[in-house]
Amino acid sequence: MVGVARRYRNPSMHLPRLAAFALFAAATSLSAAELVPDPPKNCSQCAEWNQPQAPFRLFGNSWYVGTTGLSAVLIASPDGLILLDGGVAESAPLIAANIEKLGFRLDQIKLIAVSHAHYDHVGGVAALARASGAEVLASERSAQALQAGTAPADDPQAGFGAKANSFPKVATVRSVADGESVRLGKLAITAHYTPGHTPGATSWTWQACDETAATESAPACLDLVYADSLNAVSDDTFRFSGNAGKPGIADLFRHSIDLVAQLPCDILIPVHPGFAEIDARLARRAAGAQPDPFIDRSSCQRYAQAAREKLDARLAREKAGKTP
Repeated sequence: MVGVARRYRNPSMHLPRLAAFALFAAATSLSAAELVPDPPKNCSQCAEWNQPQAPFRLFGNSWYVGTTGLSAVLIASPDGLILLDGGVAESAPLIAANIEKLGFRLDQIKLIAVSHAHYDHVGGVAALARASGAEVLASERSAQALQAGTAPADDPQAGFGAKANSFPKVATVRSVADGESVRLGKLAITAHYTPGHTPGATSWTWQACDETAATESAPACLDLVYADSLNAVSDDTFRFSGNAGKPGIADLFRHSIDLVAQLPCDILIPVHPGFAEIDARLARRAAGAQPDPFIDRSSCQRYAQAAREKLDARLAREKAGKTP
């Protein structure tokens, strides 16, 4: 991020401030709502993705509250909480428990922002929205899919079928425009359309500040990126280069990849944490590594480059007439 020099400290050193903030929030908000989970998805990878992960602070007002294989992020402000994604249906109770472990309550969640409308990222959104009363935010295309409860016909994975792609419907969704900043008090998160993996894919950015690490001349603020999937994966019939009268989306996908690479990015949280080695970074942080292993300004560029190489390899297979 361009600007004055900044001084960083390991955010795990400031847990007393976290506790104080959580107590303030709990004392000034409504009673917690009861979460009633939707039926489990029981997909082939769901059990592996959905292993519990203890919540941890990313930086400032931002915490990881997802599972070992499916990211979810909580952003706090005095005006309430913003939650990013909800994992599979089975993830909702785990995410809710993680939020409560941090000292917050579900009814403090005011907004739930969605990356893309696949069951492994939005399966728990309906239950979390019911429990919290939060407004759900998504791109226009993702909003349509959320209300339909399945991936749209032009999704690269649509060929797996409506049942395989299904997830609990979300009745009311607020569409957010590309580049729009959504505010909750002084907290703002910005939507960046990054279509390719799905038609409505969206990455989210915001700035987190740690006042305890700040000076007048060096504010300790970081740019966080919740990056949507840039994975060129599909069913056996879809072609990113186009086929059967359907236009290709390779150029659109490349634009999304380039956009993510160019975002101001101090900390990257991809929708699948393994793509940024979140577990390894957490282990190094726990061992006392300095500087903080999560602060990595080249992480978005590397994430994008890996996606670019995978897309190029996929397009080469398509050109050779090979099954994806």
